[in-house]
Amino acid sequence: MDLNYSKEELAFRDEVRTWLEANLPADLRLKGEDGESYTKEELLRWHKILAKKGWVAPAWPKEWGGPDWDVTQRYIFEEECGQAGTPPIVPFGVTMCAQVLLKFGSDAQKNRFLPRIYNGDDFWVQGYSEPGSGSDLASLKTRAERKGDKYVVNGQKIWTTMGQHGDWIFCLVRTNLDTKIRQEGISFLLIDMKTPGITVRPLILMDGGHEVNEVFFENVEVPLENLVHEEDKGWTVAKYLLGHERLNTGRIGGSKRELARLKVFAAEQTDGQGKALMDDPRFRDRLSRVEVELMALEITNLRFLDAMRGGRPPGADVSMLKIRGTEIQQALTELMYQAAGPMAAPFKATGSQDAVAFDDALAGLAPRYANYRKTSIYAGSNEIQRNIIAKASLGL
Repeated sequence: MDLNYSKEELAFRDEVRTWLEANLPADLRLKGEDGESYTKEELLRWHKILAKKGWVAPAWPKEWGGPDWDVTQRYIFEEECGQAGTPPIVPFGVTMCAQVLLKFGSDAQKNRFLPRIYNGDDFWVQGYSEPGSGSDLASLKTRAERKGDKYVVNGQKIWTTMGQHGDWIFCLVRTNLDTKIRQEGISFLLIDMKTPGITVRPLILMDGGHEVNEVFFENVEVPLENLVHEEDKGWTVAKYLLGHERLNTGRIGGSKRELARLKVFAAEQTDGQGKALMDDPRFRDRLSRVEVELMALEITNLRFLDAMRGGRPPGADVSMLKIRGTEIQQALTELMYQAAGPMAAPFKATGSQDAVAFDDALAGLAPRYANYRKTSIYAGSNEIQRNIIAKASLGL
C-alpha cells in the first residue's frame, strides 16, 4: 500500500494550486473564506471559469470533455479547491446526473444532456427525499404511471436543494406497486422543471435563507425517452449515484482550511484577563482530538485511493468517509462557535454606531453552525451508513 504522492502527482498539485491562486476571483475567494452562501450566478461564474480551463468535470472521460485525470489527480484537485476556498461545483449535474448518464444513459441522452451540463447551460437538482422517505429512501411514494408514450407523475419531493433555480430534476419514482421488495418497482426519470404541473415551494431555514424546497408533481407528463436505464430498475441507478455522492462528502481540504482558521482565531481570542483561548487545556484538548481525527480520515481516504488505483470500485465501506468527514465538519463549526462566544451573532450588525462591530466571517458563523447540522443526514444519514457498513462490510 502506497500512501505517498509520486513526483508527478506533487507537480500536478503545485500546478493546480498555482492556477487556483491566479484564477479564483477575489470576491469569490472572500466569500469562501468567510463561509458565506453563493448565489446561482456566482456558482455558474466559477463553473464557467473551470469549464473554459477544461477542469469542470474531473471524473468525466476525455471524449466528453474530461481532463483525463486518474483518481489520485481528481482527489488532489478536490482537496486543493477545498483548501483554496473555491465555490463548489454544484454536484447534481456534473457529479451525480452526469455519472448516471455516462454509466446507464442512452447515446441520445448523453448527446442531449452532457454538453449542456458541462457548459452550465442547465441547472440540475435532485428529487430523492420525500416526506417520510428520507433515510428510508426505498419507501418513496411519488408515482409515475405509463400512459402511451409518456409517464404521468404525481407526488412530492422535499429538501430539494436549490430547487428554486432548477431547470431539470432527476427523480426516483415508483412505476410498479405490485412488488414484494420495496427496492423493486422504482425508476429513474429526468424531468424538465418547466413542465406544467410542477410547483416549487420554499422551505425557509432558521437563518432566513432559502436553500431547500418542496417540489410537487400534479399530473406531470414526462416523455418515455427520459427514463434512464430500465423501468423498475431505478434502484440500481440510485445506489450507483449515492456511491459517488458519499465518496465526496469527506471534504478534507475544506476541513483543513477551517482547522487552520480556527487555530488562528483561538490564538488571538482572549478572555477578560488577556488569556488566549488556545491556552485553555479543555479547548486545546478538543481541538487536538479533531485534528487527529482529520489526519486519520485523510490517511483512510488515501487508502481508498490506493485501492481505486488498482481498479477496485468504491464499495459499502466508503460510508466510513461520509460518517467521519461530516462529523469532523460539525465538530469544527462547534469549536469555532465556542471560540467566538458572544460574537457569533446570527446576522451582521447594521445601523446604529453603537451596534457591535462583527467580523464578516463571524457574522455568518451562527447560520453556518446551524446549517452544518444537516451534513450527517444528507447522502444517507450516518445511522444508515453504519447499518450499511455492518451488513455489507462486517457481515452482521
